[in-house]
Amino acid sequence: MIEHRPFTSLGALSTDWLKARLHFRVGNIGQLAHRPMGPLVVWNDDEFAPHSGFGLHPHRDIEIVTWVRAGAITHEDDTGNRARLVAESVQAMHAGTGIHHAERNDEDVPARLFQIWLQPRAPGGAPSWTTGSCSPARRDGRFVTLASGDPADVRAGALPIDADARVRIATLREGTTAHVALEVAQAAYFVSDHGRLDIGGIRLEPRDGALVTGESEVSVTALDDTDVVVVQLLDERR
Repeated sequence: MIEHRPFTSLGALSTDWLKARLHFRVGNIGQLAHRPMGPLVVWNDDEFAPHSGFGLHPHRDIEIVTWVRAGAITHEDDTGNRARLVAESVQAMHAGTGIHHAERNDEDVPARLFQIWLQPRAPGGAPSWTTGSCSPARRDGRFVTLASGDPADVRAGALPIDADARVRIATLREGTTAHVALEVAQAAYFVSDHGRLDIGGIRLEPRDGALVTGESEVSVTALDDTDVVVVQLLDERR
């Protein structure tokens, strides 16, 4: 089963510096039907205006994965981490017992990012933060795992998260088809960044989402050159 979530149907949040579309309902923003997918509770399509962003604020008991799509953001937290993350960068934050962090766009151009929140397997633990990158050449024509709760993925270079999920990305050229095998949980959420996709016969416009359930494999065909980001659920017994 594939549920199409058009970009125009997503919950919206707009301020003088932030434009956000919410693939999953958060609080009273978004459609009631856009419920979480297991541990995946937030997937926001954010744009920060130049010289703006979130000041220091707290989180606890949540895993946050951020993929920077354009521009750059600066991360800072109260455990001593500080870094400027340019496009093609990923960060994973384990909030654990509590962390304060800031996420700002200190640049002269807008920053665009996907921010993904996942419920941890267990509450608590020391907070942590890691970062990495994934070039277009590395993901050309294939899915690369950015962050994962599977130790095998982490050993292969993915950032660690304490959640039954993996976050992956591929750059697909027009006409290219990728076949994505799903775990026992048989659930995944796909988003096309800037091009059109066909997922199991459902056409996605740029920035649309598709919730896939009850399938052991799904075919993804690029109708334009585009990046595709997916969160796949993992077997909880892993």
